[in-house]
Amino acid sequence: MRIHVIHETAYEYDRPAASAIQILRLTPRTHDSQYIVRWRIELSHDAKLDPFEDAFGNLAHTFTVDGPVQKLLIRVEGEVETQDTAGVIRGTTERFPPSLFLRETPLTKPDSLIEKFAEDAAKKHGGDPLPTMHELTARIYNDFVFEADANTPAMSAADCMAQKRGVCQDYAQVFIASARHLKIPARYVSGYFHRADGITRQEAGHAWAEAYLPKLGWVAFDPANGISATGAHVRVAVALDSLGAAPVRGLRFGGEGEKLSVAVQVEQSERQSQN
Repeated sequence: MRIHVIHETAYEYDRPAASAIQILRLTPRTHDSQYIVRWRIELSHDAKLDPFEDAFGNLAHTFTVDGPVQKLLIRVEGEVETQDTAGVIRGTTERFPPSLFLRETPLTKPDSLIEKFAEDAAKKHGGDPLPTMHELTARIYNDFVFEADANTPAMSAADCMAQKRGVCQDYAQVFIASARHLKIPARYVSGYFHRADGITRQEAGHAWAEAYLPKLGWVAFDPANGISATGAHVRVAVALDSLGAAPVRGLRFGGEGEKLSVAVQVEQSERQSQN
């Protein structure tokens, strides 16, 4: 599948900021499941995008904007050719051994509810890692209420488990906390998802998780959709949790009354549909 992505992040301030510094993790890499046909980042201000690779091998950029900054727009547009590999991820840039992804963070620390949740899933399958990961995916998908509002504040895995509700990033972190409790390395993935229902305009990107299984390596699971990753997923960045893989992070100096808006469009490329 060839997927066309447009992702716009807009900041507006009631009182202009003196300057702003941003880190972007908005650029996907080619690997066995996807090929980057073209990809471009555009800024509304005259600023230099400095590329670098972060600790996890994600492609990232930084830029600084000198003020006064009343409005700032970050626009990403590109096309990715994807393949369905049944969730198995190969050919990725790996900076660390899988064991690093057993490390807890404040957002993925399991509490007693998550520990029981994970242990119940493992017990059902005799501790076999692959069906246990599928079980976790299905239970999160079926037992939790998905929040339609993408602006819902981010939660920790423990908070999401307690409320049994959240958005895709919260679901991913419950999965990660559960897997790590079972001594299965797991990591957070940010990216985009092409919906089969024909809805192309979305309020945010997508998030899922990857677990490291001895016989398969890294395998992607999408609890928000109750599936393994498919050719509908565009993988952008990985990290220990949602904070480390955030598409846009930064700080500003001065400025008041910040308003943030995000618009994402994910659709099948017209070039493919004409073939």
